[in-house]
Amino acid sequence: MSMNVVMDWERELRTGLAEAVYATGKPSSCLAALLEKAADEKRRLLVTRLSAEAFAALPPRLTGILDYDALSKTAILGEVLPAPKARVAVVSAGMADSTVAQEVCRTLSFAGVGSSQFADVGVAGLWRLMARLEEIRAYPVVVVVAGMEGALFSVLAGLVSAPIIAVPTSTGYGVSSGGQLALHSALGSCAPGVVAVNIDNGFGAAQAALRIINGLAPAAVQSGALETTREALHKSERHSPPT
Repeated sequence: MSMNVVMDWERELRTGLAEAVYATGKPSSCLAALLEKAADEKRRLLVTRLSAEAFAALPPRLTGILDYDALSKTAILGEVLPAPKARVAVVSAGMADSTVAQEVCRTLSFAGVGSSQFADVGVAGLWRLMARLEEIRAYPVVVVVAGMEGALFSVLAGLVSAPIIAVPTSTGYGVSSGGQLALHSALGSCAPGVVAVNIDNGFGAAQAALRIINGLAPAAVQSGALETTREALHKSERHSPPT
């Protein structure tokens, strides 16, 4: 059986999103061959869903040059870009969501976009989210990672003006098993403007964030437009009559 892999190296030119390799299900020999070829051609490449066992099974030459992150199960071939100023907030409900949140951050980092993680701010202790809210509001894009009932998606979408990308995770048991309840919560949110990606799809959420970031005019991002919006919001909150 032929294992010839056809890489889409021109994807970034067409879409602004670089080619990546999904490692799960690929035979070790196939994965090694494509990575060897990419290394020989001096390519940069992001590998996702690369388990520790699959990483260890690669030839020593590859394990020696790959930047592997066990938490997110991602590896970067080629230059690891220096961390730029964070432009995406990655907000996760619980520490059990860390694997997916880290996949978001690693994917953004590979593309040269910085991110800041706000971990363990789920709604069971709402004060934790409120204590970080002003920091989160400073970002032009917010990725929200949550399992269980996924309530954090709607709560945060009702508090910030930035686009909200919901990532339901498979964290949970019983009716929350497999992330279906969190997915339905994201899709059925009454907070307008929430968009959702597939369950545990941190990579996809980062790609969506990159499309938004790439589409923002640099002048608009660097101007005081977001700050003006936040000031107007705070003024409205201060002067709104009690209900």
